[in-house]
Amino acid sequence: MADVNPGRIAEAALALVDAEGMDALSMRRLATELGVQAPSLYHHVASKDELLDALVERVGAGADASWFGVRTWDEALLRWGRTYHGALAEHPALAPLFVRSPGRSAAALQRVDAVHGGLVAAGWSHREATEIAAAVKFLVMGAASGSVTAGFSADPAVYAGRYPNLASAHRLPGRRDSVDADTVELALSALVDGLRLRLSRR
Repeated sequence: MADVNPGRIAEAALALVDAEGMDALSMRRLATELGVQAPSLYHHVASKDELLDALVERVGAGADASWFGVRTWDEALLRWGRTYHGALAEHPALAPLFVRSPGRSAAALQRVDAVHGGLVAAGWSHREATEIAAAVKFLVMGAASGSVTAGFSADPAVYAGRYPNLASAHRLPGRRDSVDADTVELALSALVDGLRLRLSRR
């Protein structure tokens, strides 16, 4: 029998979701991938929900909130947003799980606490800190849910003549993932620029 443990189970589940999407993940399919019987998985993971929580924690750990309280609030917010997006961009199929919850583990709650505390310490109210963190989360989740270039045809003839502006827009330079990363950077920078201005007016 193959040797399994919680870490290996989570790793195999993540690989399966990355390759085939959330619908492919079941305890039976996961057991097959690991070369064991499905009941044996429950000695390490109590339920599929517990497994999903483990995946959220594994991917969410890539969102770096360590700059809050160490660097300026805006630098920390940009760092958190960029790394949050980077983590989800590698595993976009998991984005719906993060919409449901950012994680329930102590480590996940510590990251959320650091973001909130860093913003409040910088002069934002508790309500504003919650709204700012949510704004970044909405931005990152939206970016992870689909590509900005996915809706464009690769054939410029589709847009030529009738849609002259889109004839250029659909040929955005670079690979699709680099375009998406540039778009997220633009959105995060614009958000933080606006927040800096709002805070400076007080």
